[in-house]
Formats: sequence, structure tokens, C-alpha cells
Amino acid sequence: MEIPIRLTVLISGNGSNLQAVIDKVSAGQLPAKLVRVISNRKDAYGLERARRADIPTEYHNLVKYKKRHPATPEGVQAAREEYDAELARLVLADSPDLVACLGFMHVLSPKFLEPLEAARMKIINLHPALPGAFNGANAIERAHAAWLEGKLDKTGVMIHNVISEVDMGEPILVREIPFVKGEDEDLHVFEKKVHEIEWGVVIEGVQLAIDEIKSRR
Repeated sequence: MEIPIRLTVLISGNGSNLQAVIDKVSAGQLPAKLVRVISNRKDAYGLERARRADIPTEYHNLVKYKKRHPATPEGVQAAREEYDAELARLVLADSPDLVACLGFMHVLSPKFLEPLEAARMKIINLHPALPGAFNGANAIERAHAAWLEGKLDKTGVMIHNVISEVDMGEPILVREIPFVKGEDEDLHVFEKKVHEIEWGVVIEGVQLAIDEIKSRR
């Protein structure tokens, strides 16, 4: 019998992409076992989704680390590095094969990435933009604003490998989303359209990552 890939998911919010993964795993359509869902926000609804599916959860927040340091750029950087080092320990304790950041609104530093890379763990991220465009937060809003200004005619979503540079890891899967005049004028309507496309991209991207891990075994 095939051993499922051990998967840890990092989230910050509603967890609709997590739900897409939970549904496919429970239907036997994704060869993975969700070993833990970790959130940096206590009220993230994704934690409730995980609990309902009997998946272990963890809340890991930056605030307590910030309280240990002065509110200077150096202090904030030190807090982030301590947070990331502890997050790496939490993840490594479960020995996952794959870590998927699905709406995780925290920029991961080398203090997180290096221990996982040393353990040969694959880390992927969902980002609602095309490669090299709108890196970082609020990508959908920024792309929509640029379209309204006539600067572009499409955006997209991608699953990419995670490296230290924000949203700059090698893309695994890219899906273009053209803007449609009239249909996509309203930002909230367009956001809904992007999120619905994301659910399919997440499943395809996780499957591609699983295939790569299996090919290395």
C-alpha cells in the first residue's frame, strides 16, 4: 500500500484553500495525510475547519516574541527570527514531507527555511499573482487597481517553491486570469473569482509537489 505524503499547512485566515485540500484528501483523491494546521492568528477560521476534520492544530503568534525585544527595526527583526526558528521546530516535530503555505500572511526568514531545507522538506506557497508581479501582500487589490488604470489586462495565481526572497521561488504551477470588462469592475466580485480559481490550482500544485517528492524517494 502506498504511504501518503505527510503534509503540514500554514494559514492565517478563512482557510478555504485548506478546505479544498481537506475535501480531496478525505475523498481519497489526494495521496496526503494532513499532520497539522498551524495559524499565526488565533481567530483564523481555518483552525476550526481543521478541528472539524480531526486534524491537529497549533496557534503560533509573533506578538509574544515582539514583547521580548525593543520596538526598533533591530528588535522587530530579532523577534521575527526567534518566531521563525520556533515555527521551524514546531513543523519539524511532525516530520512532514511537504509544507504548504495557503494564505499564510507572514514572510518567512532563513531561520525557518534553512532548518527545513536541511531536512530536505519541500515548502510551497500559494500567491494570487503572476510570477514577478505584485509580490507580497494585497496582490489581488493591487492587480485590480492596475487594470482599472489600464496598465494590464490579466493577472493570475501561482504555486511556487518558497525561498528567502518573497514570492520569488520557482513557480510550480501558474494560471492566468484575464480581466473581463464589465464583469470584473467590482473588486469583491473579482476577488471571489480569483479565490474560486485558487481552489483548483492549490489541488493541482499540491499534487505536483507530491509527485516530485515521490520521484525523489
